[in-house]
Amino acid sequence: MHEMSIAMAVVSQVEDAAQAGGARVVTSVRLEVGELAGVVPDALAFCFELACAGTVLEGAALVTEPVAARARCRSCTDDWAVGMPPELCCPGCGRATDVELTAGRELRILSVNWEDGPAPTRHRQPIPEER
Repeated sequence: MHEMSIAMAVVSQVEDAAQAGGARVVTSVRLEVGELAGVVPDALAFCFELACAGTVLEGAALVTEPVAARARCRSCTDDWAVGMPPELCCPGCGRATDVELTAGRELRILSVNWEDGPAPTRHRQPIPEER
């Protein structure tokens, strides 16, 4: 199941960004997932929850935004929804040899929400003990 390796990579990247940004806790991660990316959203959500355990992402919501697969024919410039399984034969001219996938393979982090950590504390002088 490659969803686990994807989830671990997302958690690692978000954790690095969160630490650099001074985050105390990550509340949500929004991913764009293309129809042809080969990712099962439910499996990814399950793996994401496991990968978050013990990190600043523990308990974070994973929001996936699907991207429909689309293609364009270079010969007649027709554009169409590819669907699943992918239909790569141009509905305009019938050619399948000069087709370009324009959307549907995406897998990227769109946004991350986190809560900032507490403000840095100032070093205070110790209060002298009373005698």
